[in-house]
Amino acid sequence: MSSADPSLQHAVHTLYVDHHRWLCGWLRKRLGCVDHAADLAQDTFIRVLTQRKGAELREPRAYLSTVARSLMIDMFRRRALEQAYLETLAARPELHDVSPETRFLIIEALVEIDRLLDGLGGRTREIFLMAQLDGLSYVEIGRQLNVSVNTVKKHAARALTHCLLSVED
Repeated sequence: MSSADPSLQHAVHTLYVDHHRWLCGWLRKRLGCVDHAADLAQDTFIRVLTQRKGAELREPRAYLSTVARSLMIDMFRRRALEQAYLETLAARPELHDVSPETRFLIIEALVEIDRLLDGLGGRTREIFLMAQLDGLSYVEIGRQLNVSVNTVKKHAARALTHCLLSVED
């Protein structure tokens, strides 16, 4: 936030002072942990700052709870991915143990892939995964989903375009 925008600074300060305690309590009820609630509350206000929304909010608690809920879902999704990865890693022989740094990078990549796939529509995501993970041909996918090969191609092209545009960002 620049020093050239005192009205936004004042608005965000007022928003924080007026609603931080409420937001922490709201999050604590859902998470059952004071520390996680405090962390997510801070992340929520950081998101508000980066979106520069402090001054124009008509329903600040509704907005804050929506942002916090989104961050909470991201946190749960990340934990689930991390847990699945750690379980898979634990099943591997010790000879193939991965360093903590590499583990962190893998988890970050999994979270990014999950975010990328979440940006696809349901049918497009299904077709993309069938082609990429299951190695099915477009004809086989069309047969399984009872759609034309042309429809499969359109969804596959849409998924690949989405992936390429996301990588460029």
